[in-house]
Amino acid sequence: MKTVSQTTELRQQISAWRKQGLKIAFVPTMGNLHAGHISLVAEAHKHADKIVASIFINPMQFAANEDIGNYPRTMDADKKKLIAANTDLLFTPTADIIYPKGLDKQSYVEVPNVSDGYCGESRPGHFRGVSTVVCKLFNLVQPDVACFGLKDYQQVQVIQTMVEDLSMPIEIIPVATMREQSGLAMSSRNNYLTAEEKVTAATLNKTMRWLAEQLKSNKDFSALMAQAKEKIDASGMKTDYIHISHARTLNPATADDNDIVILAAAHCGKARLIDNIQVKL
Repeated sequence: MKTVSQTTELRQQISAWRKQGLKIAFVPTMGNLHAGHISLVAEAHKHADKIVASIFINPMQFAANEDIGNYPRTMDADKKKLIAANTDLLFTPTADIIYPKGLDKQSYVEVPNVSDGYCGESRPGHFRGVSTVVCKLFNLVQPDVACFGLKDYQQVQVIQTMVEDLSMPIEIIPVATMREQSGLAMSSRNNYLTAEEKVTAATLNKTMRWLAEQLKSNKDFSALMAQAKEKIDASGMKTDYIHISHARTLNPATADDNDIVILAAAHCGKARLIDNIQVKL
């Protein structure tokens, strides 16, 4: 695996592959890789000849009170995992390379509507940072396909909408969430959890699975969401939100909708956990 940090090196390699007629897949990450990230690389291999991954902890998507300073940095271990997964190129830029003018003078990309609620409401400016950095990385890597984990369901919808709206010739491939044995969605922020908190955190997915089962016979969405919130809070976590939404638009679901997604976020100890379950009615 070749590792580069400069955009000139990245573009030289991409150009060489393009001249060979090779198809390129891209897996952008913030590092601290786990099995979920590696599953994205595995999926990318099904769609392309060359796999590019990136590790960049994007300051634009963190608010001033959030955890960028404590975000886990495990570059050596990450490289070993990517090598084992047969990644061809790793791009590791610094913030100065991605935002040479500084964040306050950086042009940005904003995706309306789909960015607004849920994590967009809880973390103002978060999805502006996500869409801006992904757009910039797409311009640098110019992939044919890009793989994103469905654990960040709203993020996937934001990226898909951006690609459609800006006519980017990139296929977005959503990849199923990898879970721990307890059902807890794999996340870099799970590292913040103690052993006891990990047991508690599993209640989030357990409650969402209960809610998904209830939806098969009960269309009183407001009452069901309130009951689900009670279950999560009773476990010792603090619910940020839990919503029953249309799977594509992310608008509140109606009784006529058949393609549903349950979106949830909750605080457990120092970690803010997100999860989702898609439901076909």
